Amino acid sequence: MSLKGKHIGVALTGSFCTYEKVFQELQKLADEGAYIQTIFSNASASIDSRFGEANDFVKKAEEITGIKPMMTIAEAEPIGPKALLDILVILPCTGNTLAKLANGITDSPVLMAAKAHLRNNRPLLLSLSTNDALGMNMKNIGLLLNSKNIYFIPFGQDNPEKKPNSMIAHTELLIPSLESALEGQQLQPIIC
Repeated sequence: MSLKGKHIGVALTGSFCTYEKVFQELQKLADEGAYIQTIFSNASASIDSRFGEANDFVKKAEEITGIKPMMTIAEAEPIGPKALLDILVILPCTGNTLAKLANGITDSPVLMAAKAHLRNNRPLLLSLSTNDALGMNMKNIGLLLNSKNIYFIPFGQDNPEKKPNSMIAHTELLIPSLESALEGQQLQPIIC
């Protein structure tokens, strides 16, 4: 399947340590010819970290996609009624965002985008990045694995010795994960 001409939402949350890989994958999507709408969470749009400044990330997203990022709940809400996207990926999806999504909380642009998008019965892809995947967030992963139209980029432990509960998606599998989700299939194996 080609992603050329597909309308893909890419929603960024605050796992800043993953942003280098996130932007590499964003560029690959642009190179594929996809129409990419980025959505920034409140944290990703405002927090400067040791991994970079928020304004620089917002500018970089617009440079790669050629489209102004959505930065507010009000900007993200029309994704649903206007059916703006073929697929939405939360890249990265923090434990906080994962927990709120699993419990129906819509208090950020990213969560509004997800809620609005899911109302159209279209696929939502999650790129997990959380230090407590094998702890408090395991129940939320389980809930979302069993939810209609929600898929995961395959993920695994990133540092079992120092962070035994931490798991992160294999972002290099973004494109095959998108292709599978668009066909209604979960890319396997999920945990690798």
